[in-house]
Amino acid sequence: MHPAFSVLFLTTLIGAGQGLFMALFWVETYALAGLVPEQDPRFFALGSALSLILLGLGLFASFFHLGRPERAWRTATRWRTSWLSREVIVLPAFMGAVFLYGLAHWVGFNPVLGTLPGEHPVLLTSVIGAAGVVLALALFVSTAMIYAAVKFLQEWHSPLTVVNYTLLGMASGFTLATAHAAWAGNGLVPMLAGWAIILTLLGLASRVASLIRNARIKPKSTLQTAIGIKHPRIQQKSQGFMGGSFNTREFFHHKSEGFVRAVKWTFLVTAFLIPTVLLAVGMSLPVEATNVLAAAFVIQFLGLLAERWFFFAQANHPQNLYYQSVA
Repeated sequence: MHPAFSVLFLTTLIGAGQGLFMALFWVETYALAGLVPEQDPRFFALGSALSLILLGLGLFASFFHLGRPERAWRTATRWRTSWLSREVIVLPAFMGAVFLYGLAHWVGFNPVLGTLPGEHPVLLTSVIGAAGVVLALALFVSTAMIYAAVKFLQEWHSPLTVVNYTLLGMASGFTLATAHAAWAGNGLVPMLAGWAIILTLLGLASRVASLIRNARIKPKSTLQTAIGIKHPRIQQKSQGFMGGSFNTREFFHHKSEGFVRAVKWTFLVTAFLIPTVLLAVGMSLPVEATNVLAAAFVIQFLGLLAERWFFFAQANHPQNLYYQSVA
């Protein structure tokens, strides 16, 4: 497939925003349970604002992928059958939850709504945050299923697609939360960096598993099935026209096999290995290493852009059997 940069930025930006919000709620839950010190509400408010910026940028990027942006609202009308429609509905709902969560912390309006066993209070932000986490998970699933539900693209049609989208988004979000904690100087770096490393390594394991699976795929379509002829020896000489077409532009990446392999190794190093090392270094330093941890997020995000490019490029559309002389 031909990777569209608008979709690359959409999926990676909103994934980081989702992961960051989940990290913020994770910290608040830990604080309510007494596992970490109670945090300044501004930490959650500023983190929510950063999450909203990432989500907003991702939403903005998505409009460059639309032929008629003014009709974008129509995508929400097919929610019963379309994962894209579900994504379009869940994304603004999630952004609304993030906004309310950050606003409640910023203005200091956080009443106790009840108590859990063990005298743990249930705050307003806890309820909003829990709803936001549910929406974040629903958004991960909706975004990933847009591709995992495409049965004829075997590289995408796997539960690993959903697992990878979720783990990679959470990993980048927790890495950003670690840098945010270092900047705030609130002592949360070791805890958040530890979780970021765990999520990054889990993401590496799931992504390597998908690479191994995809390398073993045997195509169901052949040149014979593509053109409906059962002769055992068929060789295409020409498409029948001189120029390219929508099919040759949109369903193949037009890069060499060497380039694609280089992208694969690039994202394995930059999205997983380097961030893990930088996170480990940042959590071991005696003082808050904001620059090191910020670099970990930037490098990881660039690596995830390469990973997402490879994800789209690796999908071998059956129509390329017919258009192979140009593709």
